[in-house]
Amino acid sequence: MKKILLSNGPLETKTLATEIKEHLQNGDVILIKGEIGAGKSHFARSLIQAAMDKVEEVPSPTFTLVQTYDTKIGSIWHADLYRLSDQSEIFELGLIDAFGKEIVLVEWPDRLGHLEPQDALKIEIVILENDKREVIFSTSSRMWEERLEKTLQK
Repeated sequence: MKKILLSNGPLETKTLATEIKEHLQNGDVILIKGEIGAGKSHFARSLIQAAMDKVEEVPSPTFTLVQTYDTKIGSIWHADLYRLSDQSEIFELGLIDAFGKEIVLVEWPDRLGHLEPQDALKIEIVILENDKREVIFSTSSRMWEERLEKTLQK
């Protein structure tokens, strides 16, 4: 399944992330792809903040590689694999253990290689002119297809 939406700016991207949050459950993995500056961290930050009881700062995990948050929908792991130098580090970060148990958001998922969960929701953010973005949702998971139908009825 593939669905393409247009975001006219950061506020619409935030709204989209909030809508996705409404359908998340433990074990979900979202792989967020896009070039530098596309809005991957903005999407992840918006989703995480929407899940918090009390909104707090959500820094990009560019240097820490993984940040975890206790939220009203469960534990959310936010990983930024851009600086990953070796695939073995994925195990050291505990990501493999988190897949299937926690809600995991992964920026730069290409670094996962063959470790990429096959039932993940893939989101690609493409920069267009000005603040516009094309947001492409794709999945091979029947579970995600059903949830996306409810979420992305724009």
